[in-house]
Amino acid sequence: MKRTSVVIAALCAATLISPAAASATPYSKNTLHRTLQRDADTLVENGSPGVLVELSAAKGSVKVRSGYGDLRTKTPVPWNGHFRIASFSKTFLSATMLQLVGEGRLSLEDTVEKWLPGVVRGNGNDGGAITVRQLLQHTSGLHDYMAELDIATEKGFLRHRFDRLSAAEAVKLAVGKPPAFEPGKSWGYSNTNYVLAGMVTEKVTGRDWQQEIADRIVRPLGLRETSLPYTSPFIPAPHARAYDRFVVEGSNPPLLGRRVDVTLMNPSMGGGADGSINSTTEDGNKFLRALLGGKVLSPAMLAEMKKTVPAPRLGAYGLGLVKSTASCGDYWGHGGALPGFLTGNGVTEDGKRSVMVSLNTLTPYHPGAEPPAGNPMNPVIEHALCGRG
Repeated sequence: MKRTSVVIAALCAATLISPAAASATPYSKNTLHRTLQRDADTLVENGSPGVLVELSAAKGSVKVRSGYGDLRTKTPVPWNGHFRIASFSKTFLSATMLQLVGEGRLSLEDTVEKWLPGVVRGNGNDGGAITVRQLLQHTSGLHDYMAELDIATEKGFLRHRFDRLSAAEAVKLAVGKPPAFEPGKSWGYSNTNYVLAGMVTEKVTGRDWQQEIADRIVRPLGLRETSLPYTSPFIPAPHARAYDRFVVEGSNPPLLGRRVDVTLMNPSMGGGADGSINSTTEDGNKFLRALLGGKVLSPAMLAEMKKTVPAPRLGAYGLGLVKSTASCGDYWGHGGALPGFLTGNGVTEDGKRSVMVSLNTLTPYHPGAEPPAGNPMNPVIEHALCGRG
């Protein structure tokens, strides 16, 4: 990985760590609204341009916002704003593939070589030794193709933000490097896994992975504000503008430069199956509650999705689903990060209570400040799901 990619990589990992709850306590809606508003305001004070938070529960929703969705016009984040959910997209693809497994069209123990012969080969990489389960669980050992993209600096991002890299080209970049470990021997987050998962989905179904997610997840759940943009650089209106600071070239230790508008970019730099979906806080909550509530997968397939392995700095990783622990129990979810947006979320074990958080930046802190040790969205997610006033 290029040295200037380290800060972005650390933030991407941090967004997957979001405390939440399995057994929330009763709360006063007014009190919780004040608490969540205070948390959102703190995120803005610490350096995020804007924040949007929505808690969804049986007694209704609580929504707060803070800061600006557009720094030039000084307008707030739209209440129903769309945003790039980044790696939260992996949960959508994993659920889609598990439906295929439940239908007997695919096995979690199928190898990559079975469906994509010759695609993962060379430099110690062997698709015959990697299973679909290992792709979805990040235990394949495959190198992350994102580490090879020149987008960590302002100059690099602005030069390459509209590049179109196909899934096959992304995988070729990854297998040009040796694996980090033997398949199944450890855990390591790699976007290459989900690029391949998308390619396998297309081989199994004969249709592109976007269409499968749309027909199996988006339309049945009525996620009317969720879209799959392919390579379009635009976000559906209304939306906040996206901002970021990039590592100054040559700085050591790495320093962040000026704030840049990064709203326009191709979100599918490696085919998009690893993180290109657009959505809203309302739709994100609807999906999470339906998934954990048993409305997306059969009990057997949901149980497979929730089989976890230890994931350093994350807690435990299932199949496109992360398990973490908070003050009031365990929760499930999957964060997301890419230039311009951070997504955090969590849903209770029973699927009755969930929260979505969107920041319109990947770098939610002021220049010169130390990057947060963990997910900066931890407090708001904790308060939302544990019901602390």
